[in-house]
Amino acid sequence: MTTVTRDEVWALFREVARRFEETDRQFMETKRMFQDTDRKFQDTDRKFQDTDQQFQEIKLLFKETQREIKAVSESVGRLSNRLGEFVEEAVRPSAVRLFKERGIEVHEVHQNVVAKRHGEGLEIDLLVVNEQYAIAIECKSNLGNEHIKDHINRLEKIKRLIPTYSSKQILGAVAGMVIPENVARYTMSQGLYVIGQNGDHLELRNDEQFIAKVW
Repeated sequence: MTTVTRDEVWALFREVARRFEETDRQFMETKRMFQDTDRKFQDTDRKFQDTDQQFQEIKLLFKETQREIKAVSESVGRLSNRLGEFVEEAVRPSAVRLFKERGIEVHEVHQNVVAKRHGEGLEIDLLVVNEQYAIAIECKSNLGNEHIKDHINRLEKIKRLIPTYSSKQILGAVAGMVIPENVARYTMSQGLYVIGQNGDHLELRNDEQFIAKVW
């Protein structure tokens, strides 16, 4: 039988105590690391919350900007329509004089002509008429090439949608407060009259040799 001495017992206690201290030290180190990780997680979560709040603020600002842009667009659209109406009112009393100067007598001036047939629609700002001709005039505040294309499409529909004028020669004209030179040239190349501002009165920009296209 092996006899354990007192010194060996104390040595065993000291080893157990050392291991306990080491285990406790490792536990405290693990706890510290866990606390550091938790703190970093909380910092990350706080940053995420801040980022999410900023995103929500940006989203709200974007929606507000969209509403403002829509309101401005609607205002510009209303203003453009009012300016178009202004051009229309200015051209209407001048139409007789302008075309008479080109040898075309005008007997009737019709404003805001609307026609619907066969599932198609047609709107004409001004229509000046005599026994031979019906001249459809489109009025815009700022004339662009797209307006010319739309008006040509409109001219092609007139005889089909307004049979009253099926026996007449259909001519086209456009009028604008602002008419860029390249747009005026394009319009004339398509066989349309161009009515523009010159000082305090309206004039036909087409020269005397201009030959209008007939639809």
